[in-house]
Amino acid sequence: MPGWVVSLIAPFIVLNAILGIVTYVTLLERKFAARMQSRVGPYRVGPHGLLQPIADAIKLMMKEDVVPDAADRPVYNLAPIVFLIPCMLIFATIPFAPGLGVADLNIGILFFLAVSAMEIVGLFMAGWGSNNKYALLSAMRAVNQVISYDLPFIFAALVPVLLAGSLRLSDIAAAQAGLWFVFYPVIGQLAFVAFIVSTVAAENRAPFDILEAESELVAGFRVEYSGMKFAIIQLGEYAHVIGASFLGALLFFGAWAGPGPEWMGPIWFLLKAMVVFLLVTWVRWSFVRIRVDQMLALSWKALLPATLVLLIGTAVVVVWRTPGV
Repeated sequence: MPGWVVSLIAPFIVLNAILGIVTYVTLLERKFAARMQSRVGPYRVGPHGLLQPIADAIKLMMKEDVVPDAADRPVYNLAPIVFLIPCMLIFATIPFAPGLGVADLNIGILFFLAVSAMEIVGLFMAGWGSNNKYALLSAMRAVNQVISYDLPFIFAALVPVLLAGSLRLSDIAAAQAGLWFVFYPVIGQLAFVAFIVSTVAAENRAPFDILEAESELVAGFRVEYSGMKFAIIQLGEYAHVIGASFLGALLFFGAWAGPGPEWMGPIWFLLKAMVVFLLVTWVRWSFVRIRVDQMLALSWKALLPATLVLLIGTAVVVVWRTPGV
């Protein structure tokens, strides 16, 4: 088999696995939210509603693709793809088990953080290309919000990097063989809380979903999209939050570490990522939306300086505990 064919097999498998996970994560969130609110949730399509994501996908594919007359068509049509690609690329450097992944880069965490921030390009293109003042206002809010919370997100993610002494994601996972970083005294808990808060905000989820406040902006930057374009944007959003959940499980919960044989490593990793995802979902469905000024003040006045101090403190602790330094 040619080498270029072999090099395409792993990305093809990972891509399709992620698409399957993202599809059914939507059902998991709807069921979880329903239980929190004493509702049943989706249950009519298939046994216990298990075929609901497939029905939703078919419905979206059959919907008419409506393009506003005044839209900037090249920008409008390209925006969902530009939004989706970075959200899928972040999985390229995530190792799902020792030696199991697309590319275990020596700067894997930097690649993840850099690529994940590129979603704002497609997001702003969607708001601008729609030629809709509500979509544009939502896109401007979203860019402002994502940039504001990306810095605390990066600082919180760099704490495990300092504790492990490596930017390679597999090395960070291996460094937690004896102690998961979430249990590292004080530092681990503070970094994980900052990571969760930054993830909720960076993913534009309640209580930080000001970009699509229903009373003002309806569906936000995607308000003019329908059919498969709308589905691609939704797919990108869920893929991004699932990628952040995998990263949280890897940085703080030891990734594939768990009892049982080695082949169960990817299963443990997936379960831990789902726990992080449900934690983000729990926050989303538990708090009311805050004002945009409160949201930005929380980032620039509280979370950013706190994570910066935490990062510096982690560096001091690592140097202090390193013999011969």
